[in-house]
Amino acid sequence: MRGSAAETPRLTASHLEVVVPPAAPAPETSPLGAARVRRRLTVEEAAVRAGLAPEEIRSLEESRIYRFPSVNDAIAATIVYAQALGITGREARGLAGLDGGRSGFRWRRLAAVVAFLAAAGVLGWFVAVPQLRDAVKPAPSAAAQAERQLPPPWEIRVDVFNGTELPNAATVMANEIAGPLAYRLGTVENAERLDYVQTRVYYPPGSHDIAKRLADDLGVQTTALPTGDDANRLVVIVGLDRASG
Repeated sequence: MRGSAAETPRLTASHLEVVVPPAAPAPETSPLGAARVRRRLTVEEAAVRAGLAPEEIRSLEESRIYRFPSVNDAIAATIVYAQALGITGREARGLAGLDGGRSGFRWRRLAAVVAFLAAAGVLGWFVAVPQLRDAVKPAPSAAAQAERQLPPPWEIRVDVFNGTELPNAATVMANEIAGPLAYRLGTVENAERLDYVQTRVYYPPGSHDIAKRLADDLGVQTTALPTGDDANRLVVIVGLDRASG
């Protein structure tokens, strides 16, 4: 029993020594850290220049990309940091051990440079393509712009008159105008004359666009009225062309 109790502290201490995390590499051993030190910048000063958090700068210099939400975020932060430091292509090759004067250059640093260039190309693609797509996107037509500026159908009052001797012609037309087309109905009755041949949408001054929208939906023509003080009121007179159909 005494022997077991005496050995327990030594076993626990040995275990704790095994799990002690290694110290973070010095900035000079990291390509980004070496570039920052060469420019006589502190981590905080470099963070301000790059618009990143100091902890993100340390993570990049220590190659701890797992501290970023994703690998893409780490690559993007690396590009931003390198640009903020003003690292040139020649300097980047030197930092990666690709200066040509050395034999047996480091393949891991070569892979880092390739990944850096590939990431820069990918980011450039995702930035340039949407801008090019927006540049070649056709501008909306004048008709489409005018359509968006018109008041909705339910704000337009439409009076429907039967201009024929056929019964219920005005009612049938009113059901189409108020139902699928969603206009607000006003008067629905017979016209003073019953000899209309063509169905038309009549509109007061200034209401041509809303009249044309309704006429296009009904497949008929429009006719301007000489007077009228309600720009949101239209009149439809049913002729034989629609009443007989």
